[in-house]
Amino acid sequence: MKGIASRGNHICFGKYALQALEPAWITSRQIEAGRRAMTRNARRGGKIWVRIFPDKPVTVRPAETRMGSGKGSPEYWVAVVKPGRILFEMGGVTKNIARKAISIAASKCRYELNSLFGDRIENITLKLPQRILRMKQKQKNKFRFMFVDKKYFFFSSPFAL
Repeated sequence: MKGIASRGNHICFGKYALQALEPAWITSRQIEAGRRAMTRNARRGGKIWVRIFPDKPVTVRPAETRMGSGKGSPEYWVAVVKPGRILFEMGGVTKNIARKAISIAASKCRYELNSLFGDRIENITLKLPQRILRMKQKQKNKFRFMFVDKKYFFFSSPFAL
């Protein structure tokens, strides 16, 4: 997956969001686990929007089968996520509750995660592309997230160079 997300990179519905900083395939189970964790944490007060949908089937061949005989059956479904894509949005809750809920949702992914929260976005919004490059050099093949507060979301895309 090359490139940066050109669609789905704005906060549309809620006030807080979880944004991917690296490309990955997120399974339907991971999406559901994150949604449940956020719902439990927000309780009655908040509303949650899931902005990704697993629409790509991943096929698996049975073990110990010979070559040929067609493609394997679909085993699970994934959502293809590019950097900059908003995964979850949240509204109707305080900033502290949103931070806690989104960090729990980020931890439900099988990849190693890191959440960046709104108070740090104030300082790094202008220097975000360089920060992403440094992160990629330090830790390769790790899935990272960013907590986005609509109040500090200045540009059309935080990845605009």
